[in-house]
Amino acid sequence: MRKDPAGQQVNDVGTAGVIARPPLLFLGALLLGLGADRLLPSVFAVPGRDLVFWTVGGCLILIGVALMAAGIRNFFRAATPVPTNQPTRALVTTGIHGWTRNPIYLGMFLIYGGIGVAAHSTWVLVLALPLAILIRYGVVAREEVYLERRFGDAYLDYKRRVRRWL
Repeated sequence: MRKDPAGQQVNDVGTAGVIARPPLLFLGALLLGLGADRLLPSVFAVPGRDLVFWTVGGCLILIGVALMAAGIRNFFRAATPVPTNQPTRALVTTGIHGWTRNPIYLGMFLIYGGIGVAAHSTWVLVLALPLAILIRYGVVAREEVYLERRFGDAYLDYKRRVRRWL
């Protein structure tokens, strides 16, 4: 067993083996939802003032960008890569990661939802549920198994202290 530069034990040098890169999953769902809106306009479209939808959507997007930026900044400070197809070098548990274990994905969901609200896209919002299930089981669950294998007790302690999402 070796130690990373922060002195944490490292057991494994592989990757999490997620089903696909998360940004591509979000982009795919967004494009599918926007395309479905054009081809199959929803009968559940919510009437309202565009300014309200733009304001709410814009706020969700800004909060999402801030969460993502904070999470990415923590990864850069710890000298560990953000992409899921590269081995994790350090367990990041401080900053925004002390509040949620997945601030980058949480930020992506807020951006995704904000775009859906701002665009009045019922289909984008409907696809948020299957996307959440896909991210939860195809990405996050695999990352958690990988991090537990890689960092052992340090990760298990982190999981006990910090919630997965909120």
